[in-house]
Parts: sequence; C-alpha cells; structure tokens
Amino acid sequence: MTIEVFVHHTQWIFLLYFVGINVGYLAQNIIATIGIRKYLQTANRFQAEGVFSSLDIPISVIVPAYNEATSIITSIKALLQMDYPDFELIVVNDGSSDSTLQTMIDAFGLRVFPEAYRIRVESSEVRGVYRSLRYKNLRIIDKVNGGSKADAVNAGINAARYPLVCVVDADGILQPDSLRRVVRPFHEDQTTIAVGGTVRIANGCVVRQGFLEEVGLPRNYLALVQVVEYLRAFLFGRMGWSPINALLIISGAFGVFHKETLIEVGGFNKDAVGEDMELILRMHRIMKEKRRPYRITFLPDPVCWTDAPENLKDLKGQRVRWQNGLGQALMLNRSLIFNPRGGTVSWLAIPFYLVFELFGPILEVLGMFLLLYFGWMGWLGWPESMIFFGLAVGLGILLSTSAIMLEEMSFHMYPRIRDLLVLFLIAIVENLGFRQLTAIWRLQGLFRWLRGGKHKWETITRSASVSDKT
Repeated sequence: MTIEVFVHHTQWIFLLYFVGINVGYLAQNIIATIGIRKYLQTANRFQAEGVFSSLDIPISVIVPAYNEATSIITSIKALLQMDYPDFELIVVNDGSSDSTLQTMIDAFGLRVFPEAYRIRVESSEVRGVYRSLRYKNLRIIDKVNGGSKADAVNAGINAARYPLVCVVDADGILQPDSLRRVVRPFHEDQTTIAVGGTVRIANGCVVRQGFLEEVGLPRNYLALVQVVEYLRAFLFGRMGWSPINALLIISGAFGVFHKETLIEVGGFNKDAVGEDMELILRMHRIMKEKRRPYRITFLPDPVCWTDAPENLKDLKGQRVRWQNGLGQALMLNRSLIFNPRGGTVSWLAIPFYLVFELFGPILEVLGMFLLLYFGWMGWLGWPESMIFFGLAVGLGILLSTSAIMLEEMSFHMYPRIRDLLVLFLIAIVENLGFRQLTAIWRLQGLFRWLRGGKHKWETITRSASVSDKT
C-alpha cells in the first residue's frame, strides 16, 4: 500500500468518525431541547398544585460514608431537613478508619438497636445498627469495610423499609425540593424503576450548614471546565437518551430506584468500577429478558451539587476510572449489544457508546498525532489539516455553548452576566488542550480495562473552593 492510499483511507476513517459522533451529539441536543421545554411546561404546575401531595411515596435515603468525619454531621443535618413528608435516612459507615462512627454517635445520640437485619442483596458483614434518640427517621449501619461504595449501598438497601431507595453521596448537597421533584415519574408511570437527577459542580458556591446558599463559579480552571462539561453531559447527554428509554447511566451521586426491582436485579455490583452505569445496564438487560415494560428516566431539575477535582492528579484518576468502568459495564452486559428485543438500548445507545465513548479515544488520540505527522511529512496539506481541526473545534464550541444557552433559558442558575461570559469563554478554551488531555486519560482508562484493572473505595478531599459557612 502506497503512502497516498494509506493517507486517503485514514482520512476517510477519521471523517466518518467525526461525522458520526457529531451527528449523534446534535441529535441528542435536539431531543433534549424539545424534552426540557415539554418538561418545564408541567414541572412548576406539578409543584405548585401539590399534585399527589397526599400520596407521597415513602423514600429510604441511603448515604454511604467512608472516612467522612470532617463533613458527615453537616451532611446528615442538611438531609434531615429535606422538604419531603415521609423519608428515612440510612447512613452506612463502611468500616471507616477515622472517627466517622464516633462523631455520629456523639452528635445524634445514637444507641445500638437490636433490629432484624434481612440480607436481600450481598454485602459485607454488618457489625451493628444504631438509632438516633433525637431523630426518629435516622439510622446508622456500621459494617466491615467492603472495599467499594457499592457494597456499602447494598447494606443500606437491606436495611431500607420504604418502597423507593434514593442513593446520595456523603458530600452531595441536595436542594430542599429535590426529593419532591425526583419522585414525580414514579407517580406518573407505574413502570418506572429508576430516576436520575442532575449533578452540578459546587466548587465556587457558598454553602451554609450543608445547604447551597449562593451559586457561583470556581476560580480554579479545571473546576470551571467541569462546570461546562457537566452542563453538556446532563442537559444534553442524559436528557437526549431519556425520552427514548435508552438512558444507560444514572449518576451514583443522586438516583432513586424502585427497591423491589433493585433487589430483583441483585443490587449494586461491588466488583464493578462504574457501579452506577453497570446497574442501569443490568436493569435494562434483565427487564428485557423478562419482557417486562419499564421506564428509566432522567429529570433535569432535581439537583445534587458535588465537589469536582481541582488538580490534574485527581482529575486524571477520575477520568481513567470512568473509562475503565464504562468498558467493564458494557462487557458484563454484552448480551444487550444488538439484542433483537433490545430496542433503542441495543440498537442505538450501546453501539454509540461502544464506538464513540469506549473506543473513541483511540481514534481521537491517534487522529491528533497523525494529523500533525501527515502535515509535517507533507502528505497532507496544512490548509486541509487546519480546516478539519477548525471544524472539530467549532462543533465542540457549538455543543458547549448550546448547553449553556439551554441552561440559561431553562433554569437560570447563574444569574450574573459575568458568570455567563466566563462559561462561554471556557466553552471555547476547553477545546485547546483540555479535551485533548482528557482523551489521553480516557485512552489510559481503556487500556486499564483491557488489562483487567482493579478498583477500590476511594476518599475524596473536599475542595477549598466550596465555601462552607457555619
């Protein structure tokens, strides 16, 4: 094969990839925009009229905690004040090596309670159950460390008494009305088995006693870029797949599940790197195998705020872990791929994730180097190279800016003009270095999955840019 033929075929491969991924993203944008507009037409009326207020479904809120002594009390107090009539709070101490358990005992007047603990999904040994003398709906599960967040959540599922289970990260900040909003699909459609809400970046915001008091932008560049990333991922990525019942992930930071269905599919997989995505794929697979109607839904306005990594080491670890988890989740549920009964999940969502999300980093990283190499060797004209690069950057900017515009028109979380200008600037700058770096990290995550990389329960340091007033 001559150099000219090789370059010609390579150009076509990258062009097809480029067209395919951007057509997919643009289609998601259109579906998401229509879906959000329809949702907002009824969402406020649903809240204002108190629809189903006398029939609210009781919820068990599960908070897995590992070495959270410095922030767990504030988090629990905030969750106990959620605006929802009937919920219990179950905090699972996953064998913390610090003073997490004793801190909770002292703060909430906990006492060992001889409760019947029924094992319905697999988890490590539970050492004891505590009840609060001050808050009747607060219980603490103390267990042996299971090595993963999934194992801790499973222990909470076993202790849950209510028909819906909400999983929230220990450092997550829910808005007071988040539970009221996220429960809506369970009222409207009895086949709903899981609902996810939006996760936003808390860095730069002002928090008082676990409640978000003022929305702001972080000064840290990496956190700023992630604000735009999350807007794009949730408002378009998740919302784009939800209307066609092809949502493949509900964030582990904030999701609500029908408890009996969750138990039926085996709970969270403690050996999965990306336990949140693996669970949703398994739910799709098992429901389709049993030929049962079901809905897995995303809502754009029940919000959970969370810390984002502010240094390259932590951010790299997160992205490598996500990519590793994506590969593992798809492989564990590979029978969904082009399944004759799989519908949009098997014929649209999973092929898209396989080609563009899982193996996409190979072409993205290879494309960057080949574009430069071909130009340097004179096999590809620099004008053509720059046109291709400009189109890639331009479409990236278009996707990000459209997400920011949809956020502004729909939810208006960032009311200051200055904040919007900063976000639009980041939408441009992120394409020059940051996206290329994350592509390299994702490629490393892909290689880790191919090698069979392992995973462990990790602690996250609270970022300094989240201002918590007491």
